[in-house]
Amino acid sequence: MKYDRNKHHRHSIRLPGYDYRTPGAYFLTICSWQRECLFGEVIDNTMQLSPYGKTVLFNWSILPKRYQNVALDNFIVMPNHVHGIIVLKDSPEINYTESDKLALRKSKIHPLSEIVRGMKTSSAGRINQMRYLTGVSVWQRGYYEHIIRNEESLVAIREYIINNPLSWAKDELYPHNSVKINESSPLSIECNGKSYLQSIVL
Repeated sequence: MKYDRNKHHRHSIRLPGYDYRTPGAYFLTICSWQRECLFGEVIDNTMQLSPYGKTVLFNWSILPKRYQNVALDNFIVMPNHVHGIIVLKDSPEINYTESDKLALRKSKIHPLSEIVRGMKTSSAGRINQMRYLTGVSVWQRGYYEHIIRNEESLVAIREYIINNPLSWAKDELYPHNSVKINESSPLSIECNGKSYLQSIVL
């Protein structure tokens, strides 16, 4: 096999030594393959979801049911990406009966990468069924993340997510604003005059 530097040197640009199962809030951006606007369009400053976008919305919304340590904060499905805040909880809130105590002790804490991978896999499978396609990429490899460390950042990022359709034409992910797609480059999000960098996790 021919040596490919890009292929054989894939790595995650994340905080060294940080345990990604540690409870905390994460601001995520997950992009469609080649930033294609599969999920709908913004009309009159409002996001109108396509059937594919509704599939993504559904699969994101049920993450807390699939992963017991997950809670969702603000999120939005945009034409070619998803923005969302995921909170990893340290103790799953499970309504077990007395006879299920053993199952509670064995509850698994899922890392963020597994959660994102599960959402992408399930939504892509359904979208390709709807398109009568097999094995066609729906999502860009990896995802972008920013660890939310304080209340000020949380409030600003929540507001950014809610208002994303209003500023779609100025968005870095807007098709005409992206001259060349570079998966490894971080995203810079402007919220209330402050810049928040999202690192790529591959």
